[in-house]
Amino acid sequence: MSIAIQREPSRLPSKTDAELDRISNLPGHVIDQILSRLPIRDAVRSSVLSRKWRYKWATIPCLVFDNQCFNISSQDQTFIKNKLVSIIDHVLLLHNGPIHKFKLSHRDLLGVTDIDRWILCMSRSSIKEFVLEIWKGHRYKPPSCLFSCQNLIHLELFNCSLKPPLTFKGFKNLRSLDLQHVTVTQDVFEKLISSCTSLERLTLMNFTGVTHLIIDAPNLQFFDIGGIFDDVSFLNTFHLALVSIGLYVNINHDENDAREHSSKLLRFFVNLPHIRRLEIQSYFLKYLALGYVPNRLPNPCVDLNHLSVRIDFDDLEENTVALCLLRSCPNLQELEMLARPEEQTSRERSTNFWEDDHWSSLFAHLRMVKVSGISGVKSEMDFIKFLLSNAPVLEQLTVKPASQEGEWELMKELLRFRRASIFAEVIYLDP
Repeated sequence: MSIAIQREPSRLPSKTDAELDRISNLPGHVIDQILSRLPIRDAVRSSVLSRKWRYKWATIPCLVFDNQCFNISSQDQTFIKNKLVSIIDHVLLLHNGPIHKFKLSHRDLLGVTDIDRWILCMSRSSIKEFVLEIWKGHRYKPPSCLFSCQNLIHLELFNCSLKPPLTFKGFKNLRSLDLQHVTVTQDVFEKLISSCTSLERLTLMNFTGVTHLIIDAPNLQFFDIGGIFDDVSFLNTFHLALVSIGLYVNINHDENDAREHSSKLLRFFVNLPHIRRLEIQSYFLKYLALGYVPNRLPNPCVDLNHLSVRIDFDDLEENTVALCLLRSCPNLQELEMLARPEEQTSRERSTNFWEDDHWSSLFAHLRMVKVSGISGVKSEMDFIKFLLSNAPVLEQLTVKPASQEGEWELMKELLRFRRASIFAEVIYLDP
């Protein structure tokens, strides 16, 4: 009697098994790259993929806790705060290895005392980038241990009050500093900037406590500022190339008061010999009009190729400063003029300023011009005609009005001016 033995067919690995195998067999450095690009929530969840991935997230050097990392569906602020603290504590407790970047930015985050503990943890690591954005509540005062992080390269603080310890000697390796909605005293600010000798980028927005901005930074290349201040001075900033500056309050000095001031315009540019890009926002052009305004700067800005100016075209002093800047930038290639219509005041108005023959062929290299926020008044149209008549290589003029009122009349005027520069393309953008 023969017995037939039936063998079960060998089971082929399923597609899912194969995929898991490929994931498990990835090189360690590839896994690190993947985890570094995931939100911390997904990085922690990767532990379930395989034994090789288990707690691999705990060695990633970049920790980012923002709105993408948490999914908390509750209106109870106490519950949200406790949940956030619990998650961050849990991650830091299990983390094993150096932390090079730590970012804490959540819309429901308050300046809780738990942050002091987390910053203390960061100060004991080789932290290089630290970002703290407090979106709610009073301004948070970071603990003194933050100022002992001497490996910092980038520091970003939002809604904070800064008071370093007396022993603070600066961040020697700091290259980028971003301060927004901060409170800092005059002396602390000056010491902070001057003691960070490697600083290359500085952003300062909506600050309180500083009225005279003294920027003493020999390696500074980028400076972006917007706020309320009385004065600004540059010292040892010969490498500064990109400047964006806005004064958020109107200046109402009478003419006698303006004559008593030395030239703000000359003092502003004396330590900016290599500036390449300049953006003058809000009311800062009015600040530059204080005191003596020359026909041109003593030392032309030969490297400046992009200029953006917020201007009241009916203000004689602002127009005078704008013309001085244009005359002082022989290699200007891109120009943006943003109209800022003002209420009528007792100051001298000039509706015929740009009608004068200031110079012929003034803009030898100007190729791109954008004029925004205009309503079609005479001073604005005179400026556009002036540009078209004095820019022989102009390639494109873009005009964007402030509103649709009088839009057709404005377009007809532009078509009439078009003949002044036969090579320029005129682009009209809807408001």
